[in-house]
Amino acid sequence: MANKPYPSRTISVAEGIAKRWIWIVSTIVFLAVVILNRVQIPSSGNWDVHVFAKVNAVINSMVSVLLLVGLFSARSGKWNVHRKVMMTALVLSIVFLTSYILHHLFAGETKFGGEGAIRIVYYVILATHIILASASLPFILLTAYRSLSAQWPAHRKLARKVWPVWFYVSVTGVVVYFLISPYY
Repeated sequence: MANKPYPSRTISVAEGIAKRWIWIVSTIVFLAVVILNRVQIPSSGNWDVHVFAKVNAVINSMVSVLLLVGLFSARSGKWNVHRKVMMTALVLSIVFLTSYILHHLFAGETKFGGEGAIRIVYYVILATHIILASASLPFILLTAYRSLSAQWPAHRKLARKVWPVWFYVSVTGVVVYFLISPYY
């Protein structure tokens, strides 16, 4: 670790209150995704509804790169760079979630048409992606909270577990897009 000072505390909300709000927000997001995935708004046909899927793949790619930059900046003690990069990744993930919901609202569900081994690979990647994406949000938010409230040992301990999951979810999001996009 470098001997550079950590960024100062940005927020001062009691952890109990923060955790409660993190779980409330995470539950609302999860329920919104589940409910809105069952709803479809007919499109006028004048535009490509799958543009959202392309946007999602670009956002996930950007998040993956930012997560790597965030990891390397933390390891080199560039704490302010690390914080800015990770907050950007978090904001982009929120933009992704909005675009994801819009894509499913307008496009509905797309069936994967691959056969044989690629079908198994696709569904294994998709299943792990969905499960980990669903489970990771509260922990990503808690990790961000611990950074913003300057709880460095707790932040570091949690980030070591959360970062690989977040990275896996962002990378597999891109992989899923490339595997399913021929069937749009």
